Amino acid sequence: MEKIRLDIIGMSYSQSQSGAYALILGERKGNRRLPIIIGGFEAQSIAIELEKIRTPRPLTHDLFKSFADAYNIEITEVVISKFSEGVFYAKLVCTDGTIEKEVDSRTSDAIALALRFNCPVFTYESILANAGILMEEENDLVKNEEQSAGGSGSDQETFVDVPVPELKELLQHAIENEEYEKASRIRDELNKRR
Repeated sequence: MEKIRLDIIGMSYSQSQSGAYALILGERKGNRRLPIIIGGFEAQSIAIELEKIRTPRPLTHDLFKSFADAYNIEITEVVISKFSEGVFYAKLVCTDGTIEKEVDSRTSDAIALALRFNCPVFTYESILANAGILMEEENDLVKNEEQSAGGSGSDQETFVDVPVPELKELLQHAIENEEYEKASRIRDELNKRR
């Protein structure tokens, strides 16, 4: 299977889950986004590395990097390899120069480590097709239509009775307003109806 390269686009605080964040990955040669809900600790670790902030004591991901360096182990790439029931799964591709191994990882930890090892992050087309959100360049939606379609609801249940065309409009509106967690719930509802 051909792998698709992803970049970190940004991160935002979750409005509905206390202490959770939405990590946004985007395909390098395209306009699809992959929103992933992660915990506060992993979000902090990713943000610290993105901003190149040095902490007085090593965080867990820094310790992992130091440990790997001590034994000449390198992570060459991270692959988001599976999406099932709203959960992303990842693998770390590691080598000591002679042997290459794949190690299972939570996606949030894998991204935090990818930043520290300066290695690429990939996924597969099937995952982007199922869990990705297409970013459109132009806004063709009318705000009144979006609001009447239930755009202000925050629970997944509010999307159950919304027709598919309106869900697609709500999805685009959520993306444009950078409400990635809401967009991921709408995406999941659309996927259930396929």
